[in-house]
Amino acid sequence: MRIAIIGGGAIGLLFAHYLNEHHNVHVYVRNKIQADRLRSQGLICERDGKRFNHTIQASLFTEWKGEEDLTIVAVKQYSVPEVVCSMKKMSQGRHLSYLFLQNGMGHLKWIQNLQADHLFVGSVEHGALKDETGTVLHTGIGVTKLAAIKGDLTFLKGISESASNHFPFVFNQDYIGVLIEKLIVNSVINPLTALLSVRNGELLENPYYYRLFLKLFDEVSTVLDVSDKVGALNHVKKVCRDTAKNRSSMLKDIEEGRQTEIDAILGYILEEAERKKMEAPFSESLYCLVKGKE
Repeated sequence: MRIAIIGGGAIGLLFAHYLNEHHNVHVYVRNKIQADRLRSQGLICERDGKRFNHTIQASLFTEWKGEEDLTIVAVKQYSVPEVVCSMKKMSQGRHLSYLFLQNGMGHLKWIQNLQADHLFVGSVEHGALKDETGTVLHTGIGVTKLAAIKGDLTFLKGISESASNHFPFVFNQDYIGVLIEKLIVNSVINPLTALLSVRNGELLENPYYYRLFLKLFDEVSTVLDVSDKVGALNHVKKVCRDTAKNRSSMLKDIEEGRQTEIDAILGYILEEAERKKMEAPFSESLYCLVKGKE
């Protein structure tokens, strides 16, 4: 399969590494330095102390025309509106196949009206860190959950069947459920680690941080009207344990002075709380603290 990956961050490079093993992958990035680096020196992935280097096709995003069989969009949530508007113009109105890999739920309103034969969303539970413009660290092996908004999930069968044991895929029929499950994880882990400057696992290990962890989870799951709170809590804990040594993307964004995805994560929770006329004091406090850090 010919696959375009839009976005040269940690998730985009991670997908490029694993999918390039059995597919024709082309990475599209905004930065000319990164595109030149990937073309000249290849893509490096580090996992368990081993380095894997292979050649990769790379171009600037402005050169994407929608000619591949599948386009994977792996940009940050706040970049989705601009990217989608550009893609609509650049693809000349063709019906394409897309997979969007964002945190939060805010991107749904931007992508649901795309002209597409297949429109998928994914929830990525791997730990990944971009070390340099052409290097990605696979710091925690997880799973990618895929669901269809439009079209047929069997379209992605080739990706699943050829997937590495280190990069598994799971199909789900309920795309809202997939995104909400990931939203809960992001709402609890990301803001707390960003503000406390700790790795994911410390939220479970430190009894005082764990108290905050539980209170925030209870509030978020209540706002989202989660029916199986025990199952949802166990899932968040599992992600925390599986990525215990990881520094969350929001923590990295704060440390490096970048915009965070807090508006797409706790911002969405606060919008839901307001819509339902509910109080969400923990979410509001953490939202304001992260925005203050920004």
